[in-house]
Amino acid sequence: MAQYDLTNSLSEFMDLHLVFPLLEFLSTREIYKSESLMKSKYQLLQNTNMVDFTIDVFHGLHPDEEPPEALHEKRSDVVRQLTELQEKSSQVIEMFSRKDVSDVVEKHRDSQQLWDYLSETHNFDRERLDDVFHYGKFMYDVGNYAIASTNLDFYRNLAPADSKYYSSAQWGKLASEILQQNWDEAMEELERLKDNISAALHLTYSEVLVQRAWLIHWGLFVYFNHPQGRDSIIDVFLHQKPYLNAVQTMCPHILRYITTAVVISKRRRDGIKELIKVLQQESYKDPITEFVESLYVNFNFDEAQAKLKECKTVIENDFFIVGCLDEFTENARLIISEIFCRIHQRIEIDMLADNLNMEPAEAEKWVVNMIRLAHLDAKIDSKNGYVVMGGTSVPVYQKLIDKTKDLHLKANSCCQKIDKKLTLGI
Repeated sequence: MAQYDLTNSLSEFMDLHLVFPLLEFLSTREIYKSESLMKSKYQLLQNTNMVDFTIDVFHGLHPDEEPPEALHEKRSDVVRQLTELQEKSSQVIEMFSRKDVSDVVEKHRDSQQLWDYLSETHNFDRERLDDVFHYGKFMYDVGNYAIASTNLDFYRNLAPADSKYYSSAQWGKLASEILQQNWDEAMEELERLKDNISAALHLTYSEVLVQRAWLIHWGLFVYFNHPQGRDSIIDVFLHQKPYLNAVQTMCPHILRYITTAVVISKRRRDGIKELIKVLQQESYKDPITEFVESLYVNFNFDEAQAKLKECKTVIENDFFIVGCLDEFTENARLIISEIFCRIHQRIEIDMLADNLNMEPAEAEKWVVNMIRLAHLDAKIDSKNGYVVMGGTSVPVYQKLIDKTKDLHLKANSCCQKIDKKLTLGI
Protein backbone atom coordinates (compact mmCIF):
# COMPACT_ATOMS: atom_id res chain seq x y z
CA MET A 1 0.00 0.00 0.00
CA ALA A 2 2.95 2.35 0.59
CA GLN A 3 3.44 2.54 -3.18
CA TYR A 4 0.24 4.61 -3.45
CA ASP A 5 0.93 6.88 -0.47
CA LEU A 6 1.43 10.46 -1.68
CA THR A 7 2.57 12.02 1.61
CA ASN A 8 6.16 12.56 0.44
CA SER A 9 5.04 14.10 -2.85
CA LEU A 10 2.44 16.33 -1.18
CA SER A 11 4.74 17.54 1.60
CA GLU A 12 7.16 19.06 -0.94
CA PHE A 13 4.54 21.75 -1.61
CA MET A 14 3.34 22.33 1.95
CA ASP A 15 4.35 24.28 5.02
CA LEU A 16 5.67 22.08 7.84
CA HIS A 17 2.63 22.75 9.99
CA LEU A 18 0.33 21.42 7.26
CA VAL A 19 2.31 18.18 7.08
CA PHE A 20 1.60 17.26 10.72
CA PRO A 21 -2.10 16.39 10.11
CA LEU A 22 -0.98 14.02 7.34
CA LEU A 23 1.47 12.27 9.66
CA GLU A 24 -1.14 12.05 12.42
CA PHE A 25 -3.49 10.40 9.93
CA LEU A 26 -0.85 7.90 8.82
CA SER A 27 -0.24 6.95 12.44
CA THR A 28 -3.82 5.58 12.55
CA ARG A 29 -3.11 3.37 9.52
CA GLU A 30 -0.79 0.40 9.17
CA ILE A 31 1.19 1.58 6.18
CA TYR A 32 4.38 2.49 8.04
CA LYS A 33 5.89 1.48 11.35
CA SER A 34 4.89 3.70 14.25
CA GLU A 35 8.50 4.40 15.18
CA SER A 36 9.30 5.54 11.64
CA LEU A 37 6.44 8.04 11.70
CA MET A 38 7.48 9.33 15.12
CA LYS A 39 11.01 9.94 13.83
CA SER A 40 9.66 11.83 10.82
CA LYS A 41 7.49 13.95 13.08
CA TYR A 42 10.42 14.66 15.39
CA GLN A 43 12.62 15.75 12.49
CA LEU A 44 9.94 18.15 11.24
CA LEU A 45 9.43 19.63 14.68
CA GLN A 46 13.10 20.56 14.86
CA ASN A 47 12.34 23.34 12.38
CA THR A 48 9.47 24.84 14.40
CA ASN A 49 9.11 26.61 17.73
CA MET A 50 6.65 24.03 19.10
CA VAL A 51 9.18 22.93 21.71
CA ASP A 52 6.75 21.29 24.16
CA PHE A 53 5.34 19.18 21.34
CA THR A 54 8.87 18.24 20.31
CA ILE A 55 9.68 17.11 23.85
CA ASP A 56 6.49 14.99 23.96
CA VAL A 57 7.46 13.27 20.70
CA PHE A 58 10.99 12.70 22.03
CA HIS A 59 9.54 10.97 25.12
CA GLY A 60 7.46 8.81 22.78
CA LEU A 61 10.61 7.74 20.95
CA HIS A 62 12.82 7.43 24.03
CA PRO A 63 10.68 6.84 27.13
CA ASP A 64 13.66 6.23 29.40
CA GLU A 65 15.80 9.17 28.29
CA GLU A 66 15.88 12.87 29.17
CA PRO A 67 15.36 15.31 26.27
CA PRO A 68 18.55 16.90 24.91
CA GLU A 69 19.72 20.04 26.70
CA ALA A 70 19.44 21.89 23.38
CA LEU A 71 15.65 21.48 23.55
CA HIS A 72 15.48 23.07 27.00
CA GLU A 73 17.70 25.92 25.80
CA LYS A 74 15.50 26.39 22.74
CA ARG A 75 12.43 26.51 24.98
CA SER A 76 13.97 29.28 27.09
CA ASP A 77 14.88 31.18 23.92
CA VAL A 78 11.34 30.82 22.57
CA VAL A 79 9.86 32.17 25.82
CA ARG A 80 12.28 35.12 25.71
CA GLN A 81 11.40 35.96 22.10
CA LEU A 82 7.70 35.65 22.84
CA THR A 83 7.98 38.11 25.74
CA GLU A 84 9.85 40.63 23.59
CA LEU A 85 7.38 40.41 20.72
CA GLN A 86 4.40 40.68 23.06
CA GLU A 87 5.85 43.86 24.55
CA LYS A 88 6.39 45.40 21.12
CA SER A 89 2.98 44.43 19.75
CA SER A 90 1.12 45.26 22.97
CA GLN A 91 1.34 48.98 22.15
CA VAL A 92 -0.33 48.36 18.81
CA ILE A 93 -2.98 46.09 20.34
CA GLU A 94 -3.69 48.68 23.03
CA MET A 95 -4.02 51.41 20.41
CA PHE A 96 -6.54 49.44 18.38
CA SER A 97 -8.59 48.58 21.44
CA ARG A 98 -9.40 52.29 21.86
CA LYS A 99 -12.88 53.23 20.68
CA ASP A 100 -11.82 56.26 18.62
CA VAL A 101 -9.32 54.16 16.68
CA SER A 102 -11.65 51.18 16.21
CA ASP A 103 -14.35 53.54 14.88
CA VAL A 104 -11.94 54.91 12.29
CA VAL A 105 -10.87 51.39 11.31
CA GLU A 106 -14.52 50.48 10.69
CA LYS A 107 -15.09 53.67 8.71
CA HIS A 108 -11.99 53.55 6.50
CA ARG A 109 -11.93 50.31 4.54
CA ASP A 110 -9.24 51.68 2.23
CA SER A 111 -5.83 50.63 3.59
CA GLN A 112 -4.08 53.80 2.40
CA GLN A 113 -6.60 56.11 4.08
CA LEU A 114 -6.34 54.10 7.29
CA TRP A 115 -2.56 54.17 7.13
CA ASP A 116 -2.55 57.96 6.65
CA TYR A 117 -4.79 58.40 9.68
CA LEU A 118 -2.73 56.11 11.92
CA SER A 119 0.61 57.61 10.89
CA GLU A 120 -0.55 61.22 11.29
CA THR A 121 -2.62 60.81 14.47
CA HIS A 122 -0.81 58.06 16.35
CA ASN A 123 2.72 58.13 14.88
CA PHE A 124 2.21 54.63 13.51
CA ASP A 125 5.17 53.69 11.31
CA ARG A 126 6.40 50.75 9.21
CA GLU A 127 8.53 49.40 12.02
CA ARG A 128 5.54 49.02 14.33
CA LEU A 129 3.57 47.40 11.51
CA ASP A 130 6.41 44.95 10.94
CA ASP A 131 6.33 44.13 14.67
CA VAL A 132 2.73 43.00 14.19
CA PHE A 133 3.81 40.69 11.38
CA HIS A 134 6.72 39.24 13.36
CA TYR A 135 4.46 38.59 16.33
CA GLY A 136 1.85 36.89 14.12
CA LYS A 137 4.48 34.74 12.41
CA PHE A 138 6.01 33.78 15.76
CA MET A 139 2.62 32.75 17.14
CA TYR A 140 2.14 30.62 14.03
CA ASP A 141 5.52 28.97 14.61
CA VAL A 142 4.55 28.03 18.19
CA GLY A 143 1.19 26.65 17.02
CA ASN A 144 -1.14 29.42 18.24
CA TYR A 145 -3.00 29.79 14.96
CA ALA A 146 -5.88 31.95 16.21
CA ILE A 147 -3.63 34.79 17.38
CA ALA A 148 -1.44 34.31 14.30
CA SER A 149 -4.47 34.71 12.02
CA THR A 150 -5.57 37.94 13.71
CA ASN A 151 -2.17 39.61 13.53
CA LEU A 152 -1.32 38.48 10.00
CA ASP A 153 -4.71 39.68 8.80
CA PHE A 154 -4.12 43.05 10.47
CA TYR A 155 -0.71 43.38 8.81
CA ARG A 156 -2.01 42.38 5.39
CA ASN A 157 -4.90 44.86 5.51
CA LEU A 158 -2.57 47.77 6.26
CA ALA A 159 0.58 46.95 4.32
CA PRO A 160 0.93 47.77 0.61
CA ALA A 161 0.92 44.78 -1.72
CA ASP A 162 4.61 45.31 -2.49
CA SER A 163 5.63 45.20 1.19
CA LYS A 164 8.42 42.85 2.24
CA TYR A 165 6.21 40.52 4.25
CA TYR A 166 2.92 40.87 2.38
CA SER A 167 3.09 37.55 0.55
CA SER A 168 4.19 35.68 3.69
CA ALA A 169 1.28 37.21 5.61
CA GLN A 170 -1.15 35.98 2.95
CA TRP A 171 0.12 32.42 3.00
CA GLY A 172 0.30 32.46 6.81
CA LYS A 173 -3.27 33.68 7.09
CA LEU A 174 -4.48 30.87 4.80
CA ALA A 175 -2.53 28.22 6.71
CA SER A 176 -3.85 29.52 10.05
CA GLU A 177 -7.46 29.21 8.88
CA ILE A 178 -6.82 25.71 7.50
CA LEU A 179 -5.25 24.51 10.74
CA GLN A 180 -8.19 25.94 12.71
CA GLN A 181 -10.56 24.21 10.26
CA ASN A 182 -12.34 27.48 9.50
CA TRP A 183 -13.33 26.36 6.03
CA ASP A 184 -15.43 29.36 4.98
CA GLU A 185 -12.64 31.78 5.90
CA ALA A 186 -10.06 29.47 4.32
CA MET A 187 -12.05 29.41 1.07
CA GLU A 188 -12.12 33.20 1.01
CA GLU A 189 -8.38 33.35 1.63
CA LEU A 190 -7.75 30.78 -1.09
CA GLU A 191 -9.69 32.82 -3.66
CA ARG A 192 -7.95 36.01 -2.56
CA LEU A 193 -4.53 34.41 -2.86
CA LYS A 194 -5.42 32.95 -6.26
CA ASP A 195 -6.34 36.41 -7.54
CA ASN A 196 -3.15 37.93 -6.14
CA ILE A 197 -0.98 35.29 -7.80
CA SER A 198 -2.61 36.06 -11.15
CA ALA A 199 -2.04 39.80 -10.63
CA ALA A 200 1.59 39.48 -9.43
CA LEU A 201 3.38 41.05 -12.39
CA HIS A 202 6.73 41.11 -10.56
CA LEU A 203 6.93 37.30 -10.50
CA THR A 204 8.58 35.30 -13.28
CA TYR A 205 6.69 32.55 -15.08
CA SER A 206 8.47 29.82 -13.11
CA GLU A 207 7.75 31.61 -9.80
CA VAL A 208 4.06 31.86 -10.67
CA LEU A 209 4.06 28.17 -11.61
CA VAL A 210 5.55 27.24 -8.22
CA GLN A 211 3.07 29.41 -6.32
CA ARG A 212 0.16 27.83 -8.18
CA ALA A 213 1.50 24.37 -7.38
CA TRP A 214 1.64 25.33 -3.69
CA LEU A 215 -1.86 26.77 -3.80
CA ILE A 216 -3.15 23.55 -5.40
CA HIS A 217 -1.78 21.48 -2.52
CA TRP A 218 -2.95 23.82 0.23
CA GLY A 219 -6.31 23.99 -1.52
CA LEU A 220 -6.83 20.26 -1.05
CA PHE A 221 -7.48 20.89 2.67
CA VAL A 222 -10.17 23.43 1.81
CA TYR A 223 -11.78 21.85 -1.23
CA PHE A 224 -12.31 18.45 0.37
CA ASN A 225 -13.84 19.98 3.51
CA HIS A 226 -15.86 22.94 2.24
CA PRO A 227 -19.44 22.11 1.10
CA GLN A 228 -18.84 23.62 -2.37
CA GLY A 229 -15.21 22.58 -2.53
CA ARG A 230 -15.35 19.44 -4.63
CA ASP A 231 -16.84 21.17 -7.65
CA SER A 232 -14.19 23.87 -7.22
CA ILE A 233 -11.50 21.22 -7.73
CA ILE A 234 -12.94 20.54 -11.18
CA ASP A 235 -13.47 24.22 -11.99
CA VAL A 236 -9.98 25.31 -10.91
CA PHE A 237 -7.61 22.35 -11.34
CA LEU A 238 -9.16 20.91 -14.51
CA HIS A 239 -10.92 23.72 -16.38
CA GLN A 240 -8.57 26.62 -15.64
CA LYS A 241 -5.60 26.18 -17.98
CA PRO A 242 -2.96 27.86 -15.76
CA TYR A 243 -3.70 25.46 -12.91
CA LEU A 244 -4.03 22.41 -15.15
CA ASN A 245 -0.64 23.37 -16.60
CA ALA A 246 0.80 23.52 -13.06
CA VAL A 247 -0.62 20.06 -12.32
CA GLN A 248 0.81 18.54 -15.50
CA THR A 249 4.18 20.28 -15.14
CA MET A 250 4.92 20.05 -11.43
CA CYS A 251 2.52 17.74 -9.62
CA PRO A 252 0.75 15.11 -11.77
CA HIS A 253 -0.09 13.16 -8.58
CA ILE A 254 -2.89 15.72 -8.08
CA LEU A 255 -4.72 13.83 -10.85
CA ARG A 256 -5.82 11.40 -8.12
CA TYR A 257 -7.83 14.15 -6.45
CA ILE A 258 -9.16 15.63 -9.69
CA THR A 259 -10.33 12.16 -10.77
CA THR A 260 -11.99 11.55 -7.40
CA ALA A 261 -13.76 14.91 -7.61
CA VAL A 262 -15.05 14.14 -11.11
CA VAL A 263 -16.32 10.68 -10.14
CA ILE A 264 -18.29 11.94 -7.11
CA SER A 265 -19.53 15.15 -8.76
CA LYS A 266 -23.13 15.57 -9.86
CA ARG A 267 -21.66 17.52 -12.78
CA ARG A 268 -19.55 14.56 -13.87
CA ARG A 269 -20.39 14.97 -17.55
CA ASP A 270 -18.91 18.49 -17.49
CA GLY A 271 -15.46 17.19 -16.64
CA ILE A 272 -15.12 13.58 -17.74
CA LYS A 273 -14.09 14.25 -21.36
CA GLU A 274 -11.40 16.73 -20.36
CA LEU A 275 -10.22 14.42 -17.58
CA ILE A 276 -9.85 11.43 -19.91
CA LYS A 277 -7.85 13.53 -22.36
CA VAL A 278 -5.50 14.62 -19.57
CA LEU A 279 -5.13 11.11 -18.12
CA GLN A 280 -4.10 9.75 -21.50
CA GLN A 281 -1.41 12.42 -21.78
CA GLU A 282 0.16 11.73 -18.38
CA SER A 283 2.31 8.87 -17.11
CA TYR A 284 0.99 9.13 -13.53
CA LYS A 285 -1.23 6.14 -12.67
CA ASP A 286 -2.95 4.79 -9.59
CA PRO A 287 -6.06 2.60 -9.12
CA ILE A 288 -8.37 5.65 -9.13
CA THR A 289 -7.15 7.04 -12.46
CA GLU A 290 -6.91 3.52 -13.92
CA PHE A 291 -10.51 2.82 -12.92
CA VAL A 292 -11.70 5.72 -15.06
CA GLU A 293 -9.48 4.77 -17.99
CA SER A 294 -10.58 1.13 -17.87
CA LEU A 295 -14.20 2.26 -18.27
CA TYR A 296 -14.08 5.26 -20.59
CA VAL A 297 -11.07 4.31 -22.74
CA ASN A 298 -10.81 0.49 -22.70
CA PHE A 299 -14.45 -0.39 -21.87
CA ASN A 300 -13.01 -3.26 -19.83
CA PHE A 301 -15.55 -3.95 -17.11
CA ASP A 302 -13.62 -6.79 -15.47
CA GLU A 303 -10.59 -4.54 -15.12
CA ALA A 304 -12.77 -1.70 -13.83
CA GLN A 305 -14.27 -3.97 -11.17
CA ALA A 306 -10.80 -5.06 -10.06
CA LYS A 307 -9.58 -1.47 -9.95
CA LEU A 308 -12.62 -0.42 -7.93
CA LYS A 309 -11.61 -2.88 -5.19
CA GLU A 310 -8.11 -1.37 -5.19
CA CYS A 311 -9.62 2.12 -5.06
CA LYS A 312 -11.19 1.28 -1.71
CA THR A 313 -7.79 0.57 -0.19
CA VAL A 314 -6.23 3.71 -1.71
CA ILE A 315 -9.05 5.98 -0.52
CA GLU A 316 -9.09 4.51 2.98
CA ASN A 317 -5.42 5.42 3.35
CA ASP A 318 -5.50 8.89 1.81
CA PHE A 319 -5.90 11.81 4.22
CA PHE A 320 -7.82 14.02 1.80
CA ILE A 321 -10.31 11.60 0.27
CA VAL A 322 -10.93 9.09 3.06
CA GLY A 323 -14.26 10.81 3.74
CA CYS A 324 -15.33 10.26 0.12
CA LEU A 325 -15.18 6.46 0.20
CA ASP A 326 -18.92 5.69 0.31
CA GLU A 327 -19.73 8.40 -2.20
CA PHE A 328 -16.98 7.28 -4.54
CA THR A 329 -18.08 3.63 -4.38
CA GLU A 330 -21.71 4.53 -5.01
CA ASN A 331 -20.92 6.74 -8.00
CA ALA A 332 -18.38 4.29 -9.40
CA ARG A 333 -21.02 1.55 -9.45
CA LEU A 334 -23.41 3.96 -11.12
CA ILE A 335 -20.85 4.72 -13.83
CA ILE A 336 -20.17 1.00 -14.44
CA SER A 337 -23.88 0.24 -14.75
CA GLU A 338 -24.64 3.21 -16.95
CA ILE A 339 -21.86 2.50 -19.46
CA PHE A 340 -22.62 -1.23 -19.43
CA CYS A 341 -26.27 -0.57 -20.20
CA ARG A 342 -25.51 1.93 -22.94
CA ILE A 343 -23.41 -0.55 -24.96
CA HIS A 344 -25.66 -3.61 -24.53
CA GLN A 345 -29.17 -4.26 -25.76
CA ARG A 346 -30.13 -6.78 -23.08
CA ILE A 347 -28.39 -7.46 -19.76
CA GLU A 348 -28.93 -10.24 -17.26
CA ILE A 349 -29.56 -8.81 -13.80
CA ASP A 350 -27.59 -11.71 -12.25
CA MET A 351 -24.55 -10.83 -14.36
CA LEU A 352 -24.88 -7.16 -13.46
CA ALA A 353 -25.17 -8.12 -9.79
CA ASP A 354 -21.89 -10.05 -10.05
CA ASN A 355 -20.15 -7.04 -11.60
CA LEU A 356 -21.43 -4.79 -8.82
CA ASN A 357 -20.82 -7.26 -5.97
CA MET A 358 -24.51 -7.20 -5.06
CA GLU A 359 -27.36 -9.61 -4.50
CA PRO A 360 -29.74 -9.86 -7.53
CA ALA A 361 -32.64 -8.22 -5.66
CA GLU A 362 -30.40 -5.36 -4.55
CA ALA A 363 -28.97 -5.03 -8.07
CA GLU A 364 -32.47 -4.77 -9.56
CA LYS A 365 -33.31 -1.87 -7.24
CA TRP A 366 -29.98 -0.34 -8.11
CA VAL A 367 -30.69 -0.56 -11.86
CA VAL A 368 -34.09 1.07 -11.42
CA ASN A 369 -32.47 3.99 -9.64
CA MET A 370 -29.66 4.18 -12.19
CA ILE A 371 -32.12 4.28 -15.12
CA ARG A 372 -33.95 7.14 -13.44
CA LEU A 373 -30.80 9.15 -12.68
CA ALA A 374 -29.11 8.57 -16.05
CA HIS A 375 -32.34 9.10 -18.03
CA LEU A 376 -31.85 5.82 -19.90
CA ASP A 377 -34.46 4.37 -22.20
CA ALA A 378 -34.72 0.96 -20.52
CA LYS A 379 -37.20 -1.44 -18.91
CA ILE A 380 -36.86 -4.13 -16.25
CA ASP A 381 -38.10 -7.60 -17.14
CA SER A 382 -38.30 -8.96 -13.59
CA LYS A 383 -39.94 -12.21 -14.69
CA ASN A 384 -37.02 -13.24 -16.90
CA GLY A 385 -34.35 -11.33 -14.99
CA TYR A 386 -33.30 -8.92 -17.74
CA VAL A 387 -32.73 -5.23 -18.30
CA VAL A 388 -33.97 -4.43 -21.81
CA MET A 389 -32.56 -1.29 -23.41
CA GLY A 390 -34.67 0.79 -25.75
CA GLY A 391 -33.55 2.61 -28.85
CA THR A 392 -31.08 5.45 -28.60
CA SER A 393 -33.07 7.85 -30.76
CA VAL A 394 -31.89 11.44 -30.86
CA PRO A 395 -34.45 13.97 -29.58
CA VAL A 396 -36.19 16.08 -32.24
CA TYR A 397 -34.77 19.35 -30.95
CA GLN A 398 -31.22 17.93 -31.13
CA LYS A 399 -31.78 16.84 -34.74
CA LEU A 400 -32.98 20.36 -35.53
CA ILE A 401 -29.89 21.91 -33.93
CA ASP A 402 -27.55 19.53 -35.75
CA LYS A 403 -29.13 20.24 -39.15
CA THR A 404 -29.26 24.03 -38.77
CA LYS A 405 -26.06 24.81 -36.83
CA ASP A 406 -24.07 25.43 -40.08
CA LEU A 407 -26.93 27.02 -42.01
CA HIS A 408 -25.62 30.59 -41.71
CA LEU A 409 -22.22 29.51 -43.06
CA LYS A 410 -23.81 27.82 -46.05
CA ALA A 411 -25.97 30.89 -46.68
CA ASN A 412 -22.94 33.20 -46.59
CA SER A 413 -21.11 30.88 -48.96
CA CYS A 414 -24.03 30.95 -51.42
CA CYS A 415 -24.18 34.75 -51.24
CA GLN A 416 -20.46 35.04 -51.97
CA LYS A 417 -20.79 32.72 -54.99
CA ILE A 418 -23.75 34.73 -56.32
CA ASP A 419 -21.87 38.02 -55.85
CA LYS A 420 -18.85 36.56 -57.64
CA LYS A 421 -20.98 35.41 -60.59
CA LEU A 422 -22.74 38.78 -60.79
CA THR A 423 -19.38 40.58 -60.76
CA LEU A 424 -18.03 38.39 -63.56
CA GLY A 425 -21.25 38.79 -65.50
CA ILE A 426 -21.93 35.08 -65.63
